[in-house]
Amino acid sequence: MKINGGCHCGALTYEAEIDPEGVTVCHCTDCQKMSGTAFRTVIRADKGKFSMLSGEPKIYVKTAESGTARAMGFCENCGTQIFGTSVGEGPKIYGIRVGTVTQSTQLAPKQQIWKRSAQPWLCEIGGLPAQEEQ
Repeated sequence: MKINGGCHCGALTYEAEIDPEGVTVCHCTDCQKMSGTAFRTVIRADKGKFSMLSGEPKIYVKTAESGTARAMGFCENCGTQIFGTSVGEGPKIYGIRVGTVTQSTQLAPKQQIWKRSAQPWLCEIGGLPAQEEQ
């Protein structure tokens, strides 16, 4: 599936070819802290299938609990995180942040990882009072 997207302010745009069956929710504490919410939803794209169309993302390198370094690409203007990928040599796989994808409504999660770190209240939010707009 071909997707496109970008940051909130529009300075960064990209396109990619992805398999929609690979949408993953990550509950790790790094994803919680870096996204500022309970989890992050990502879709993978190989290096040859991901390209920036405009702008140059700022890179922040974080080290995971495992010791693995990950390059996090984000907009230095609005702060929107676009992707994460490996650092150094070797094959690159981009973890594109689904919230930045124009076609995000077509990308339902198919799996969850780091479930042990999931917020215990997540299963309860479906029953909370809700408003269609604020």
